[in-house]
Amino acid sequence: MAVKKGDMVRAVREKLENSLEAQASDTRFPSYIFESKGEVVDMKGDYVLVKFGKVPTPNMWLRADQLEEFK
Repeated sequence: MAVKKGDMVRAVREKLENSLEAQASDTRFPSYIFESKGEVVDMKGDYVLVKFGKVPTPNMWLRADQLEEFK
């Protein structure tokens, strides 16, 4: 999926759970990254900065291929 700033996305659990990024950090991902919509706010190379939810939650850098359009 090609993403651009302003797109609404969510993380794909199957692509994120066994990734290099998951092995390098805490593997207990919060459920909101899979269940709620996040807005693409920045991009650098293969990585996308996603802002999730309306309540204060940390923004996350994820690989673009670990995201899907939020429907």
